[in-house]
Amino acid sequence: MTTEKYTRKTFIKTAGLGFFALLSACKLDEYNPTAGDATPTSFKTWDGLLVQCYSPLYDQLFSASDFLFMSEAGTDLWQNQNNSDWGKDYYYYEGLTTSTNPTNKAFTQLYSVISTCNTVINVADKVEGDKKDIEEKVGEAKCLRAFYYLILATHYGPVTLNLESAGGKPNLAPKRTKISTIYEQIIKDLKEAKEALGILPFNDTVARVTKKTAMGLLARTYAQGAGEDLKEDGKSYWLRAKEVAEDLITNAASYGAALYDDVEKVWYDKNNRDNKEALFIASGPVSGDSDSWNYASKSNKLFAYTFCDPNECSELVLTGNKQNYFYGRVNVNEVAASKYLIDCFDAGWDKRWENSFTAAFGNFSMAQAGWFPYDEKIIVTLTEEICTKYGINPSHVGEKIYPYVDVNATPATYGGNQYEAFIWPKGVHNGDISQLEPTNNVYANPYPLDSDEDRFGIYLSKERLSKEDRAKRKYFCINIDDLFDNEGKYLQTTNDWIQKQGLNNSGYKLFPSLNKFNWSHNGLNYGSNLQIKQGDMFIMRMAEVYLIAAEAEQQLGNGGKAAKYLNKLRNRAVRAGASNHELGTATEQDVLDEYARELCGEFNRWAILKRHKAFETELPDGNPRAAASFDPSINYYRPISYDFLSEIENAEEYGDNGYGQTATSGLKGLLT
Repeated sequence: MTTEKYTRKTFIKTAGLGFFALLSACKLDEYNPTAGDATPTSFKTWDGLLVQCYSPLYDQLFSASDFLFMSEAGTDLWQNQNNSDWGKDYYYYEGLTTSTNPTNKAFTQLYSVISTCNTVINVADKVEGDKKDIEEKVGEAKCLRAFYYLILATHYGPVTLNLESAGGKPNLAPKRTKISTIYEQIIKDLKEAKEALGILPFNDTVARVTKKTAMGLLARTYAQGAGEDLKEDGKSYWLRAKEVAEDLITNAASYGAALYDDVEKVWYDKNNRDNKEALFIASGPVSGDSDSWNYASKSNKLFAYTFCDPNECSELVLTGNKQNYFYGRVNVNEVAASKYLIDCFDAGWDKRWENSFTAAFGNFSMAQAGWFPYDEKIIVTLTEEICTKYGINPSHVGEKIYPYVDVNATPATYGGNQYEAFIWPKGVHNGDISQLEPTNNVYANPYPLDSDEDRFGIYLSKERLSKEDRAKRKYFCINIDDLFDNEGKYLQTTNDWIQKQGLNNSGYKLFPSLNKFNWSHNGLNYGSNLQIKQGDMFIMRMAEVYLIAAEAEQQLGNGGKAAKYLNKLRNRAVRAGASNHELGTATEQDVLDEYARELCGEFNRWAILKRHKAFETELPDGNPRAAASFDPSINYYRPISYDFLSEIENAEEYGDNGYGQTATSGLKGLLT
């Protein structure tokens, strides 16, 4: 067996170096479904190419906004902040074209790496080394190739299935492949990967795929293919999805899979780098003492897109977002939860609310680091002017709002200072850092927020607070429903807010903020660049397998069995003292709603609505502006890449999926 051991750090470093081995590929190969170059003969070279097959996961897909927009925007879960025109093509289908950046980029990125996967698979029999190691690594390449093709088939439909190694003359007149053939190949790859992969990742490198990854993706593939009305050996893909999901659930231990017994644990900071519920991750770089940090992509700004900016209420949040060592530099603020998504949560019993969304915002000190001592500079004293502006009862004039957390600054040789937050206990106002408490997830705020809470300046209330209830509280209270107009769209202007709220402030610019990409632990910060946080990203986790099992059972007419799988997730989310909200049976809407609660923001909502053919039914409630523009004859497929169509010689024959760059869509006869 090979003696080289890939830790997380060396894995990232090798991936970075592996890029240079591909620079000689033809330009067209970067986005054309043909091939590139490189014919490895030594195990080390070949293994380096395999590591390169992982590179788009964190470098592009799961740390950049483009794929988040392609996989989540344009659905019932998200709107743009204040209903602006920013990103209207992918949020609202207004002007979506072949050159729209997220869909154009994903197409090129996926095909670029597929050729590398092909090379790893096709030349394996010529590589010298331990045969078992080689077989397992081929399994990795097949699992990754299947995943990339699943994204292509889901979003773009029947594209070109290319299994050729990198190298040779590019095909300038590629042909599309029937959607059923693409799915058959994906399933073949995943079944073979399942047999070849180990229960533990190769050399204990958590970034690598394993047997449970292949099984999870196989269940997802069958579910997605079921939406295309596909069958295998005369049996519905829904039945196959049920069988695979139930196998993985029933035999979880034998696959190394697990489900946390409490949903809070999924989002504990300490579990971010080694999450037992994860089936497949995009592994972020770890700051510290290894120079591998220098080779890794450091581009994850997703929290900045999904968080609002509490500094819009600058009298209550005293540090601007550019130097906010607690929340980070949250200066993009574009991915706002729809009213439908917010209403999906019954926060009275469901802990997934605060473990998905931050709705209370406060200040921070840096007493441990000595940067912002615990003094009047970071303590808000309520004045008559502040109370009037924010509708705080004047009885609170002169009272104080204290910091919620203290942020440390721990130096790291590579990656710069690390900013880990510790909580000031409620009622502790002496600035004694020995009384600070560690936190499992500092962005999961206490719910409900106590009326006498003195560590938060802003509260977006899920439950509607009466005027009398708000008067008891010294912080700025916003009923979340008041952020929306009568159609369920976010308010756009200060005048809209004044008319609805009666107050002239910027509260309408706030929204419950998805906190799944905002972490606070050592190893994720990039020094003074507070717009970047490099945690590990879920690509798939075990909760989705329960959802697929429920989804398949419901589609097969077994609502009672479907409910049992949904109840497994609901029961682990019930807060202490709350009644158990179990379902007796599950409808299709129940399944869609549970997906929203459990997996919102996790890169899959567009795919789910597509396979249920549910855009027409779900958009009017969740995204009315998108509903007005969605064209079911076109928008069930993303536009084929402009860059790709501009380079090939048969663009008119290939088609663009109906978006106007070519005369025809190119889909005829390929959808079965």
